[in-house]
Amino acid sequence: MAEEPSSADGSVHRALGLTDDEAVAITEILGRPANHLELAMFSVMWSEHCSYKSSRLHLRRLPTEAAHVIVGPGEGAGVVDVGDGIAAAFRIESHNHPSAIEPYQGAATGVGGILRDIFSVGARPIALMDPLRFGPLSDPRSRWIAEGVVSGVSGYGNSVGVPTVGGETVFDATYQDNPLVNVFCLGLLPRERLVLARASGVGNLAVLFGSSTGRDGIGGASVLASAGFGTDEEDADKRPSVQVGDPFEEKRLIEACLQMLDAELVVGIQDLGAAGITGAASETSSKGGAGMDVHLSDVHVREQGMAPFEIMISESQERMLAIVEPASLAKVLAICERWEISASVIGTVTGSGRLRVLDEVGGAVLADMPASSLDADAPLYDRPLAAPTARAARLADRGSGLPAPTDAGADLMELLLDPTWVFSQYDHQLVLNTVEGPGGDASVLRLKHPTTGADTGRGLALTCDGNHRWCALDPHQGTALVVAEALMNLACVGARPLGLVNCLNFGNPEHPEVMWQLSGSIDGMAEACLAFGIPVVGGNVSLYNESRGRDIDPSPVVGLVGLVDRLDRRPPGVRLVDKGALIVLGPDTRALSGSRWAWEHGHRSGPPPVLDLDVHAAVADLVRHLVIDGRLAGVHDAADGLGVALAEMAVRSNRGFRVAATGADHAWLFAESPSRVVACVANGHAEDVVRAAQSAGVAATRIGTAGGDRLVVEGLLDVDLADAVAAWKGHLPDAIAAGATH
Repeated sequence: MAEEPSSADGSVHRALGLTDDEAVAITEILGRPANHLELAMFSVMWSEHCSYKSSRLHLRRLPTEAAHVIVGPGEGAGVVDVGDGIAAAFRIESHNHPSAIEPYQGAATGVGGILRDIFSVGARPIALMDPLRFGPLSDPRSRWIAEGVVSGVSGYGNSVGVPTVGGETVFDATYQDNPLVNVFCLGLLPRERLVLARASGVGNLAVLFGSSTGRDGIGGASVLASAGFGTDEEDADKRPSVQVGDPFEEKRLIEACLQMLDAELVVGIQDLGAAGITGAASETSSKGGAGMDVHLSDVHVREQGMAPFEIMISESQERMLAIVEPASLAKVLAICERWEISASVIGTVTGSGRLRVLDEVGGAVLADMPASSLDADAPLYDRPLAAPTARAARLADRGSGLPAPTDAGADLMELLLDPTWVFSQYDHQLVLNTVEGPGGDASVLRLKHPTTGADTGRGLALTCDGNHRWCALDPHQGTALVVAEALMNLACVGARPLGLVNCLNFGNPEHPEVMWQLSGSIDGMAEACLAFGIPVVGGNVSLYNESRGRDIDPSPVVGLVGLVDRLDRRPPGVRLVDKGALIVLGPDTRALSGSRWAWEHGHRSGPPPVLDLDVHAAVADLVRHLVIDGRLAGVHDAADGLGVALAEMAVRSNRGFRVAATGADHAWLFAESPSRVVACVANGHAEDVVRAAQSAGVAATRIGTAGGDRLVVEGLLDVDLADAVAAWKGHLPDAIAAGATH
């Protein structure tokens, strides 16, 4: 393999995305100028996507510890103890930039990558969720991206056999040309099967197994996610950088990995995600305090004539790197052969602390550097922060001039969107664990032992939430509200929180306002998690979400996992029962700023909803206990407003309602707050619920009764139920279908 020379004028390191200062730092680390291969390796590992060089300083402020946390941030997945000798592993990742360029493969390989994060720690993946955000439905390109992304998620998840049990689908102009494709995965493992990404034991072998290494994905997630988008022509040039997935190879990989781990044949293991072999080799070596020699000639490749840098940074999918004792090698290779997976011994663990790349065993050294220099010693930037110059005036504008709607019923119908078009393409009943699937407040799975399959009688609940409107007005308060909404979603299915993972989607970190948004968002998340006792066990930061110089609105997304201590009945769900009493639990609010209704009427100023952390915790505790005790016939959080909550309960159960609330006006109908829920209580039990609320110090207001074929809020709106169902069901598929005809 021919060596590629470095460039004295700096053109090489700049082309690879390294700054001049970073190139100087690399020279100081090596004690000499880096060659082309070394620069390529540093460029992917020091990219924003891999090193978190703009965010690590701030992420340290998040609370990460609790008695039940086994593995926190910095590993392939967060892991928590759920009892009975079982641990749950979960993680959330972004594949925003690849999905904007090649929607199907970008989303599909995002699913593949998050699955590998889970089974790389020894857990069998049992559920996926996909928080998605696209440009407006009126935009043809946004519809094309949405169709491709949904197809990619379903094509990969359904084929590999892991159910997609929920998520979010949001359409807004801020995501035009820059969609957000976040993917969450949950897995289970017996506690004793936990293995981390560590290279240890001098003389142990590095075994690469899975798909062969090709040119697809060179400069993939690591580079694509570290720069914004430009013109259509420039974006088209990036298409070869998008990885190509093979879900059937992934399925074989899952089974082979878990078999190796059950047989205790592996010392350490890591998936090959961003930065490929470079990432896996350097991270396992650095974390294990060891070194590694990598032999390029032993890597199984799918294309002849690949240059050393192409082999080392390719992000070809479905690949794993295992650290194996020589005595276990034959058994590892036998397992790979059984599952028809290619495997190669590509390296050896050393005690040098250095990562060396050789063209063959005992051959020429093509790259030589401290392993920690690529991983632990990556740059750490304290970038400038600056609040928006007009922030005070914007917060003071509470929309006092915003006129009341001429037809509140018509406005409410415009806010309804049935996500069935999305989740109908996903098989959410794979492996038959799903108790509560997509479309509700949170999804619920039976908790079964991962080894014996025995039902524990308990359940796991999971939800993914975000709200760019709240965060655009105030990143700190908005993110705290997002965490609060996730907590309430779990309460609505009777679950208490175990741990949180985050996907922090922001614009260009070189813009001081974006860094101010990111820092504030992290502080808001920390504040809420501390108040609610929720540890942050992992996450992902996606920066440079900008297109043509325009940053997206700050869009932190959280994934929250909770435990249902007694799963002896289905959660009440988002529904109404005939003659059921309608009760609002939680504080009254009439502030419209930050609401979707106000946003779509041009009011994008003012403060986001008020959040009293103590009050919110009290409401969530009350709701959780009411659900566990079976005292609610239906329940729905009102984070999107009371009007939307009531209407969604009506259309999902095909049953109307009549509300006669004191002072009900459009602000009562459209104001948003995560601290309220609408409860439907079977006839005769309403007083019990009100008394329980009074005992808990929670406001409870009876507002009406379920039943009939109309949606009525006296003095405000009167809508035919059939029309509401049609609006809810037709909004999304009609828009997609209309786009397909042009």
